[in-house]
Amino acid sequence: MKLTGAQIRAGRAMLRISAQELADMAGIGVATVRRSEAVDGTIGVHYANSKAMQAALQGAGILFLGSDGGGPGVRLRE
Repeated sequence: MKLTGAQIRAGRAMLRISAQELADMAGIGVATVRRSEAVDGTIGVHYANSKAMQAALQGAGILFLGSDGGGPGVRLRE
């Protein structure tokens, strides 16, 4: 699944964590998080960085939703 800037912003907002906290969780630079969140649509960062952000958010309870009709999204795991 390709991540969008909106998914990263929304996931981080749901967890109430800062860009720096997400960067630390993912083991990437905060500039990469900020650059990714600024994108409208699919993010254009290295695959490893995208996967690291996705894994960090998933590990903290975020579920990524595909674009099956309503567009890509996120929600908190119950």
